[in-house]
Amino acid sequence: MSTITQLIHSIPVDPQTGAIAVPIYQTSTFVQDAPGVNKGYDYARSNNPTRETAEKIIAGLEGGAGASAFASGLAAIDAVIKLLKSGDEIIAVDDIYGGAFRLFDKVYKKFGITVHYVDTTDVSTIFHAITPATRLIWLETPTNPTLKISDIEAVAKLAKAHHILLCVDNTFASPILQKPLELGADLVVHSATKYLGGHSDLIAGVVIAKTEQLAQEIKFYQNACGAVLSPFDSFLLIRGIETLPLRIRVHNENAQRLAEFLEQHPLVDKVFYPGLKSHPGHELAKRQSKGFGGIISFTLKEDTVAAATTFVTATKYFKLAESLGGIKSLVAHPAAMTHKSIPDEKRRAAGVSDSLIRLSVGLEDTSDLLEDLREAFDKLAVQQAAQAATATAASN
Repeated sequence: MSTITQLIHSIPVDPQTGAIAVPIYQTSTFVQDAPGVNKGYDYARSNNPTRETAEKIIAGLEGGAGASAFASGLAAIDAVIKLLKSGDEIIAVDDIYGGAFRLFDKVYKKFGITVHYVDTTDVSTIFHAITPATRLIWLETPTNPTLKISDIEAVAKLAKAHHILLCVDNTFASPILQKPLELGADLVVHSATKYLGGHSDLIAGVVIAKTEQLAQEIKFYQNACGAVLSPFDSFLLIRGIETLPLRIRVHNENAQRLAEFLEQHPLVDKVFYPGLKSHPGHELAKRQSKGFGGIISFTLKEDTVAAATTFVTATKYFKLAESLGGIKSLVAHPAAMTHKSIPDEKRRAAGVSDSLIRLSVGLEDTSDLLEDLREAFDKLAVQQAAQAATATAASN
């Protein structure tokens, strides 16, 4: 059975009514036959039929023993960190998502959990960062926003040799392209707000565990801490997942063409997209995933915040907004938006330069998106020419 057929038929028909769409069980509690005797549900924070269905579908997609759905991607990350205790250490990817950095640095640091940020594309740097207190390795691959590629299988072998958990943020790739659990990871995290939902109309997060024991531990924190996904958002998530393979295919095709265009543009300095042969992680990405995704980042030859701001405010179809993975194309300036919480020197050291621009390539016609980029570059060129003329006049 193909992936898309398996996915579509993993979404159950309601056994009570025959409804072909999963019902929204919009209820806070469930009537019991006797104290402690129920039909599998007692209180909607602990479990809910709509949320449970979404969790089972996603666990199946990732090949995990179980999944827990949360009210946001950061709530999902938070649940994973709760597996640790004071004194434990994490090795994390250096150009980490800004929200995860903020959670690690501003919340868990004061509870005695230390995070070491390294370039995880080099397995030896992870090896040398391991200490007796290391309990978790945190990967994003591709990373946000510089799209670095880490070798999940190699890192998993290293983690297992040292009895360390490996968690992979698989948001950018989605389970359609990449399955970290099959490559040896213990946990997978998604901001389901992005590709899993796919329509920019919900906030959600998911943790998928490889083993039943880990799945139950995450489920405990989901219930104990209460950041659960609502029934309605669970319904929207299921609805989005139904078309995930089809959407990912077009995201990939559009992004590849745009990346190739950007690589040849005279105002562009560097393009970060694993589908380009010039990308240092291209061959690895080909081995461990089935495609290169819908996210592109690039820097400008004029590496300034002003130049980036001119570009991101000049596009028409690429809407300037946080987030990614939806059907509409988005553009972001990480230094001023998604990664603003990271100190400038740390941000730049990780490759997130002042002019770095991130594109979330949507499902629009490729020719329209290319024309949109051309027009934005033309506006940037006109502004740069005017600035150069002004500077020349002032010097004279």
